[in-house]
Amino acid sequence: MKTQVFITIDTEFSIGGAFQEPDALEPIGAQNVLCDVAGRSEGLGFMLDTFARHGQRATFFVETLQTAYFGDAPMAGLAQRVAAQGHDVQLHLHPVWTYFDHPQWRQQLSVVRPNDRMHGQELSRLASLIGRGQNALQRWGLPAPVALRTGNLMVDRNVYRAMATCGLTVASNIACAVFEPAEAALRLASGVHLIEGVTELPVLTYSDLTLAGRVHQKALTVTGSSLAEAVTLLDQAHACAEPAVVLLTHCHEFVKGDMRGALRPDRVNQRRLAGLCEHLARHADRFEVSTFRQVTCADPARWRVPAVKPMLRVPPHLAVLRLAQNKLNELNWL
Repeated sequence: MKTQVFITIDTEFSIGGAFQEPDALEPIGAQNVLCDVAGRSEGLGFMLDTFARHGQRATFFVETLQTAYFGDAPMAGLAQRVAAQGHDVQLHLHPVWTYFDHPQWRQQLSVVRPNDRMHGQELSRLASLIGRGQNALQRWGLPAPVALRTGNLMVDRNVYRAMATCGLTVASNIACAVFEPAEAALRLASGVHLIEGVTELPVLTYSDLTLAGRVHQKALTVTGSSLAEAVTLLDQAHACAEPAVVLLTHCHEFVKGDMRGALRPDRVNQRRLAGLCEHLARHADRFEVSTFRQVTCADPARWRVPAVKPMLRVPPHLAVLRLAQNKLNELNWL
């Protein structure tokens, strides 16, 4: 059976330091997704071109609560562009944006701090946030979402209960290397799992180095994982019959510099994504690039997961090479 690979993109605007310097800075909108450099979109545009070249579809988890500040138009146009090219648009929520619901939000900063958590919240609050996100996608003329990714991958069981209440059946809310849930049962590194009636596909967590006797864990991302590591993990996943591998990225990971000023393409990250797509296309006999909406259409038998497997691991030398490559890229030597 082919390993299902999910390329997921958190598609979001940025608070841009507005809560730290409310009188000087404003949130960053479409540029945080487009990442325009000399008239070319090196973020969203680059990704759409890459996926089209390899005939692959990705899942864009589109953040909707930013409408509290920006209104509908900026993200609606971007989400519609993504959907028009055949990609999957699902729901992403950062509750911190609801702080802008307050007309006097600047004055309120000295009294109540912004909160971006979805874990530790009442069920009614979570259902309200999800419903607000669903309504935004409906206003934008997009298909009703079936899946959710929480902001910062912060999650607890109440999130899944709220999802079920709101009719969402699929999730990718877990990445233990990013945020470790308080509940041990939610500390899932990979696979496909049923939680409170919702099918959860965690972002792949893997190990790379052992430092002072402790195993270091990482999430599979474009910025944090080299192409060699990603290929190694995909091959391992297929060899041990992992049903799914989820990779996470963001539009702004493909540029470097000041989002409000001078930007330049991040060629290292762009080569990583392009190389990953090429590898998946070349080995279509073992891998199938899928979307979260397709999960709802699949035969449930394909998602039956055997006993939890050992965490996938990359050889230490690949981790060291990635650390060196990322440092050189940070110094603009690549």
